[in-house]
Parts: sequence; C-alpha cells; structure tokens
Amino acid sequence: MLTPQEVKDFAISLGADRCGISGTGRFSEAPAGFRPTDIWSKAKSVVVFLKSMPKEAIHAENVAVYSHTAYMLYTTLDKIGLELCIRLQHKGHGAIPVPTDVPYLFWEPEKQKGMGILSLRHAARNAGLGFLGRNNLLIDDEFGSMLYIGAVLTDALLEEDPLSTVTECLKGCSLCLDSCPSGALDGITVRQDLCRPLSCQVHPRGWDLYTCNECRKVCPFNN
Repeated sequence: MLTPQEVKDFAISLGADRCGISGTGRFSEAPAGFRPTDIWSKAKSVVVFLKSMPKEAIHAENVAVYSHTAYMLYTTLDKIGLELCIRLQHKGHGAIPVPTDVPYLFWEPEKQKGMGILSLRHAARNAGLGFLGRNNLLIDDEFGSMLYIGAVLTDALLEEDPLSTVTECLKGCSLCLDSCPSGALDGITVRQDLCRPLSCQVHPRGWDLYTCNECRKVCPFNN
C-alpha cells in the first residue's frame, strides 16, 4: 500500500524543499470550476510541494535576475510534478500534474485578472504547508514567503496533513500593504488590475519580466 510518507520522500528526492497532502474536501470553499474534482473527477488527494527562491534574488538591482529565477523555479516544479505522477502510476495510482504557472483558462481582460486551474496558494495551505499572509502569498516559518508551489492530483486516498498552527501574520504588521507602490493589496486579496501593470511587463523582445516584488522584500518572515 502506498503511504503518504513514500510520496513525500519521493518529492523531496526530486528536489522539493517540503511536501504536504490535502484531501479534496478541504477545497469546498474554492469557486466552482476550480476544485480538484472539477479538474479531474477521479481526484481524491492533492500532493503539494514547495521550492524556495534564493532570498537575495529579490534584492538584485537588475530585474532580469528575479525573473529568470522565478522561471527556473516554475520549470523545476513542473518537472517534479511530472516525475511524481509517473511514480504514482508505477505504484498503481492515477495522477495528473497541475500547471505551476501557465497555461490557465480563466482571464478577465478588463480586470487583468487571471486564475490558475487550481489555487496553489490555497492548496499549500490546505496541505499544512503554511498560511496565507496579508501579501496574498503563502508563508511558512522556515522560508517565509520566498516559496514557489507545485501540485499533482491523484486518485490515491492518502492521509492528509494537519493544517499549520500558525494562521496569520504578525499582529499589527502592515509592511506589505504600506509598501505596495500600486496600492493593490488590502490584506485579503490583490487587485490584479493594479498589480500587473507594475509587476509584470513585456520586454520589447517579447519576454515577460517581473519588475516588482516589494511585498516579498519587506515581509518580516523573510528576514
């Protein structure tokens, strides 16, 4: 019988920094169409894994460094997800990878609002890997908010991890809200129509650049 620890150990062996498991029931509050069973009706468990970004990448004066590091992390997490699906298949279970970044289908151009097929931030929280901060990012006690997230859905019914006992930011802290140059954060969500024009810009040659990360820079969990 496949055990949760086997799955986690394999994710770590592939390069993940942490791995957790959630049942699909913890996604009941997700919007219709964005729950694990909406993506794949056979899903019974969500395996979530994290990879940390080198902290100094956000402090480089040249934005190409942060952008390049983020894209490498997306690729690394997608590869971990693919290999994890293959391993689960070898163990007799179906599994599918969730795109770490793109593609996704939902897009509201007037609001500049995009939504991945599964909220990976909420998936990580549901798998006991941290909490959602006022900066709208996943935060844990080891890596702060310097985390990128991947996930796979599987038809294996795996025991889920307990939720994090830390559930909120430091009392009275509003550094991310106060430092956001576009005023896109309200402590609960992010207005993408305000965030995207400043934080994601297209270079004349055609590639995307991440040009703002103030909400990560000032987070006290990263220091």
